[in-house]
Amino acid sequence: MANQSKGIDWSSLWKKEDWWACWIGWFILLLSIAGILPAPPKVGTWSDSLAKAFPAGWATVGKLAALFILTAVLTMIGAAAMKRDIKRYLPSYLVIFLIGYISLIIGAQKGIKYYGFEYVLWALFIGLFISNVLGVPEWLKAGVMTEYFIKIGLVCMGAGIMFSVVIKAGAVGLAQAILVVVVVWFATYWICRKFGLSERFSSIIATGNSICGVSASIAAGGAVQGDPKEVSYIVAWLMVCAVILIVIMPPLAKWMNLPSNMAGAWVGGVIDNTGAVVAAGEVLGKKAALEAAALVKMAQNVLIGFAAFLLALWATLALERKETGERPSLAEVWYRFPKFIVGFVVASLIISFLIEPAWGEKAAKSIGGAADAYRTWFFAFCFVCIGLETRIKELVSVGGGRPAIAYFIAQFFNMIWTLIVVWFLWSGTFFTPPILPD
Repeated sequence: MANQSKGIDWSSLWKKEDWWACWIGWFILLLSIAGILPAPPKVGTWSDSLAKAFPAGWATVGKLAALFILTAVLTMIGAAAMKRDIKRYLPSYLVIFLIGYISLIIGAQKGIKYYGFEYVLWALFIGLFISNVLGVPEWLKAGVMTEYFIKIGLVCMGAGIMFSVVIKAGAVGLAQAILVVVVVWFATYWICRKFGLSERFSSIIATGNSICGVSASIAAGGAVQGDPKEVSYIVAWLMVCAVILIVIMPPLAKWMNLPSNMAGAWVGGVIDNTGAVVAAGEVLGKKAALEAAALVKMAQNVLIGFAAFLLALWATLALERKETGERPSLAEVWYRFPKFIVGFVVASLIISFLIEPAWGEKAAKSIGGAADAYRTWFFAFCFVCIGLETRIKELVSVGGGRPAIAYFIAQFFNMIWTLIVVWFLWSGTFFTPPILPD
């Protein structure tokens, strides 16, 4: 192997996108631990009055400026090391930043938020509108770094993943998370492969369907080095399906006369969008339903790190070997392994096993949550960039409709299987559920 003969290439630490995602994500976490990380401006839920989207009032301008300066400087240093056009990068990044902010505001509108149409979808739509209707000027292309922003966001996201959440869920919550995620993942992957989808695309759909939708799909796409257009495609369908499930699952639960805790656990295990899970839990109208839905979804979210790590190993060891015809050595596995997954896992380990034992759960949640808040913004930037790089014809033509059909079949299986698991674990027949019906 070429890499083996040359020895360790230390320059990758400051030349490669994956490592820059780690450095930036870890630096953001370090600032959070030190208590000096600028808090991103909060976007309030609004309906008829747009002013409610800015709960901090004019202080929002200062918070927005601080966020822009910090993220612009950090990403620009990395971009410079990767030989990007720095003169054009800053104005380009400013436009992407503002579009990302606009998408967050749109996604916070009460009606839109209720039905689970998250900010990432609006970031994608605005980017698509610019690229397909207005056209992308040359100077704007300098800041279009889709995978760079995805990877930084994922490292930041790791800081928000605490293993204590699994412990709080108890044996029942953990069992449901594992049974649903593992079985639904393999079933979805098998269905997608039967529809002729690629192994990488199938794994992205399977991860999004089995764990938590948007975040899991993005993590999987990065781990297996999938096509950003395929990630965008499945995210769009996840949003559409979440709306459908919010409408049909609560009435179905009531029709089946499910106790409130079982109804919530079913909703939490099936719906892939965390915001939509909360919305559906509220529609059920019982406190136990909302608490059970949130508990199950949080337990599944913790598995994102494990899934991303295993997918990256699978892509490196199995897919790369199949595509190149060569069996990679251990050193080669490390060279090809997506390093931002290391960044994700390290951030989670720091919060779970260093910060929480030393300073307590409340401090760990605060520190991890502050860093994780940056994930939202970088995901928004990422989907703006995907839109700017994509032609609508390309997005619509992905898979010729086969991915959508495969996904809906897999989602139907998800509903049936999760209902069986919920009855087994939450009915009280075999185990004492962590949340009792009200």
